[in-house]
Amino acid sequence: MSLRPIRRIVGAAFVAAAALLAGCATTTPGGVPIDTSVTAIGQDSRVEFLILHYTALDMADSLKELSRGGVSAHYLVTDENPPRIMRLVRERRRAWQAGVSYWRGNAMLNSSSIGIEIVNRGWTIGPDGQRVYAPYSEAQIDTLIPLIRDIVERHQIQPDRILGHSDIAPQRKQDPGPLFPWKRLGELGIIPWPDPTQVAGLETVYAAALPDATWFQQQLARLGFQITETGEFDEPTRNVIAAFQMKYRPARYDGQADPETAALLQVVNSISP
Repeated sequence: MSLRPIRRIVGAAFVAAAALLAGCATTTPGGVPIDTSVTAIGQDSRVEFLILHYTALDMADSLKELSRGGVSAHYLVTDENPPRIMRLVRERRRAWQAGVSYWRGNAMLNSSSIGIEIVNRGWTIGPDGQRVYAPYSEAQIDTLIPLIRDIVERHQIQPDRILGHSDIAPQRKQDPGPLFPWKRLGELGIIPWPDPTQVAGLETVYAAALPDATWFQQQLARLGFQITETGEFDEPTRNVIAAFQMKYRPARYDGQADPETAALLQVVNSISP
């Protein structure tokens, strides 16, 4: 009996085993050998938040600022026709997009968030001295939504942690502004959205007796905003109210406490974890 077939089998098995072992061995970027044959099941994504921005610049300046300046984002949605999604920073890396920020006990969110910038001019001052915000194109939003869904699904980001820059830094930021279609994201089930019937019912209650500043500050803090409980409708409190209104009542975001804002705040808190 020839030993050649047996030798071939043994040789093939040896090669397969060597290949398997080689597949479990790699090196760090610095060349240190490591074994990757075992993967722990106790792990998840470092990403907890998705932050949306507008660039406040045109396309050329947006790309220059986000790729060569002191700020960055993971993705840029252009204003071209059709829009492109440009990846500027890999998701496993930290982009410099949230800055000094806070939400629900979490501070400095660069390390725990993915940032998406949308090319949009932001605002200008109109003839009446009021801010005039630039609209987003339908094509931009249609391009953005699948990207949001993809990121949220892969990183298992909770719906109430899909935020605007103005949510996490209301004293200094307004983006993505009152013309960003948060309601559309709510209707698609991407973020929590208040039921208008519940809001209308509570608005009647609060029209009879509007809560005081402490109540508003407590409710805004419960939702996630960084706010100091001063018992006064001071400028920082009005800025936070305006940020909330910009998202949930973009028709009027004057920062003034009113029955509709109180009703919206209570309903949004009731549907947020």
